[in-house]
Amino acid sequence: MGPCADLIYTLTGYVLQHIVVPMKAVRDRPRNLQQEIGKLKAFGFPEQEASLNLARTHALISRDFNQLFKDHGISDPQYNALHIVAAAGRDGVLSETIGARMVTHDPDTTRLIDQLEKTDLVRRSRSTEDRRCVCVSITPEGRRLLFRVKKKVHDLHRRQLGHLGRKQLEQLSRLLFLVRHP
Repeated sequence: MGPCADLIYTLTGYVLQHIVVPMKAVRDRPRNLQQEIGKLKAFGFPEQEASLNLARTHALISRDFNQLFKDHGISDPQYNALHIVAAAGRDGVLSETIGARMVTHDPDTTRLIDQLEKTDLVRRSRSTEDRRCVCVSITPEGRRLLFRVKKKVHDLHRRQLGHLGRKQLEQLSRLLFLVRHP
């Protein structure tokens, strides 16, 4: 093959790989949940479809985060609790405050803190103001872990939702908030 044929071969490969195949993927992409799950009949009512869309989306997003956290030896709730404790600063935070601030409710915050303490990511101490209260503060190891994971978490958020524009993300956030607060 001559230089012209090489160029045509290279351009053809590029067009197929970067233009034709992605267009086919867009054309074959399901347009709604009904197509995505192969449901033959339409959903009975829009609330059902919306609820199932939320569940399917949550499962997809959670899978990637669960793997990320597992790779670093923690769970999603542990990361959330560690982030709350770190944000409280040097004085730490009361254990019951951690439970109240969690993104996803965890019925056993004590067990969650136990796990973090066992791996030396947090430390407990009695409150100086009220000895009945337990303060939780982050350890240097906990800060190092957060530092290692934080950028990966941000990158994953962008990878999962970066295809949406700013206005779409704001609208999605507003709608999801309204679902939780009718």
